[in-house]
Amino acid sequence: MSPHTYSIRDVERVLRLSRSTIRGLIEGGFVAPARGPRQQYQFSFQDLIVLRAARALIEAKVPRKRIRRSLEDLRRHLPETVPLSGLSISAVGDHVVVRDGQGHFQVDDGQYVLGFDVSVEKGVLRVVERKVEPEPEPLEVHDWFEEALRSEASDPDAARRAYEQAVKDDPANAAAWTNWGRLLHELNKTREAEQIYRRAIEHCGPDALLLFNLGVLLEDLGRTTAALESYQTAIVEDPNLADCHYNLARLYEALGKPQHAIRHLGQYRRLEREGDRG
Repeated sequence: MSPHTYSIRDVERVLRLSRSTIRGLIEGGFVAPARGPRQQYQFSFQDLIVLRAARALIEAKVPRKRIRRSLEDLRRHLPETVPLSGLSISAVGDHVVVRDGQGHFQVDDGQYVLGFDVSVEKGVLRVVERKVEPEPEPLEVHDWFEEALRSEASDPDAARRAYEQAVKDDPANAAAWTNWGRLLHELNKTREAEQIYRRAIEHCGPDALLLFNLGVLLEDLGRTTAALESYQTAIVEDPNLADCHYNLARLYEALGKPQHAIRHLGQYRRLEREGDRG
């Protein structure tokens, strides 16, 4: 049986990385995901771990040459799939150590603190960062977020309450706000979803994914002008948000503004080509 693959949406949800960050790491050569029959990205288990490690090392201001060498060593030691016993990657002294149920081994060394646990529960991959230094945000925030992710399919109300608790503990948690608004939208609670997105922007500022999701909601509500404004603000924050350019092109075409539509469609195609080359 071939190893399980993950879509770019899976990576966004599980690792809490924005699409532009993922594309940047791909363009930087940190990962090279496979392509599906429709040219969509297909990330392996190894890709997910390397992406998460890359972001952690970049945030720790480790030199790029050191990051690349560490990630190459890390990938060589990672299994192709998640072991049934689970897998953890942590810092022991100055060394990065990968552990599974059979034993452990060292991967490179470095003067930085890195730690996150990986496990599988009912077929769902979980990647949870562990802070060794004093934590900038309470551990409970991660717990609530993970609980919400696990509950979305089986108990949406429980997931909603968990996201609410996560943003209560950390009002600047854009990922929790984004998922909460999207969940309400999917449940057809559009008025509540809009309120959540607008509250989120008040707390988090003009986050590109929040603005994009708000635009999708406003478009579904038939509020085209407001949707256009939200999309436009989103691409000001993240000009490489390809899906946003696509939606703008589609809306402008429907409004009879072909020049605007062509411009954004061109941006969308350029970003997709750059992604293909990555």
